[in-house]
Amino acid sequence: MHPTREITGTRRWRVAELTSGVGAVVLGIGIGTLFAKVFTSASAWILLAGVAMHGWGMFDRHRLEKGAAASELPWAAALYWICWVALGILLVALVVR
Repeated sequence: MHPTREITGTRRWRVAELTSGVGAVVLGIGIGTLFAKVFTSASAWILLAGVAMHGWGMFDRHRLEKGAAASELPWAAALYWICWVALGILLVALVVR
């Protein structure tokens, strides 16, 4: 495969992945607003499941990138750890609630 096509394909793959992920979030928000009263009693469990899934996804992706010997950008590492701190604060708020 031609190097330029491979780079373009990787960029397109990432854009498609990002678009799909953002679309899933927007869809989830829409469903949550439609059924807010139904999900009220389970909201903490739904939030906990989302935190666990997002946390595992971040951890796994970070591990895969390290295994691929990709050079890590300083701002990406900072965002990774900021996200973990935010998830920790969210979990504490859930427990206190």
